[in-house]
Amino acid sequence: MRELRQFTMARVGLGRTGNSVATRELLDFQLAHARARDAVHGLFDARALAAEIEAYLRRPDLGRCLDEQSKDVVRAIGGPFDVIFIVADGLSPVAVETSAVPLLRLVTDRLDRAEWRVAPVVIAAQGRVALGDEIGLIAQASLAVMLIGERPGLSSFVSMGVYLTWSPKQGRTDAERNCISNIRPEGLAIGAAAELLLLLMREARGRRLSGVGLKAREIGRVE
Repeated sequence: MRELRQFTMARVGLGRTGNSVATRELLDFQLAHARARDAVHGLFDARALAAEIEAYLRRPDLGRCLDEQSKDVVRAIGGPFDVIFIVADGLSPVAVETSAVPLLRLVTDRLDRAEWRVAPVVIAAQGRVALGDEIGLIAQASLAVMLIGERPGLSSFVSMGVYLTWSPKQGRTDAERNCISNIRPEGLAIGAAAELLLLLMREARGRRLSGVGLKAREIGRVE
């Protein structure tokens, strides 16, 4: 069982001491549960994240949440754009603080700015996936790409997801999005996630769609 456990972070083959699991395994479970709870309730330092993004992207301060004032700010960035990136804390602020900047750097560095009009990054506190629809619509972006913290589990509390939506507007369903999930050190590596995101972005723009009609395995996914 020790050999098999190296292939999964799931709690399998724990063994028993009498009628209970071993103390070490119990303490490990309690620690994972505490970390998951802390990830959900952690504070999202939007200012610190914006400062880090500012080193290579323009005006990352534009956008926090869509109250009326924020809508005016998003309108002011101009447009139209080919893509807008939105970073939101979701259910794990620590996940985006860990992975968002490295992923954005890899993706934006490889976009041909002669072919892609990239909007300033929007940072949203207490955001959810659908927030990208309204932001993308207001910013007149063909593609909305949301980077967001995923719900923590007992095997990971730093997992980030990326949601891509073509022609964002309010009312889009999950079936109209593509999702890249489990981006974390023990899951999908940032480099591989960047490759897949770039592939999906190019295909979405070429086919003018996203979601169930755009499947990575059918367009030459990079493993």
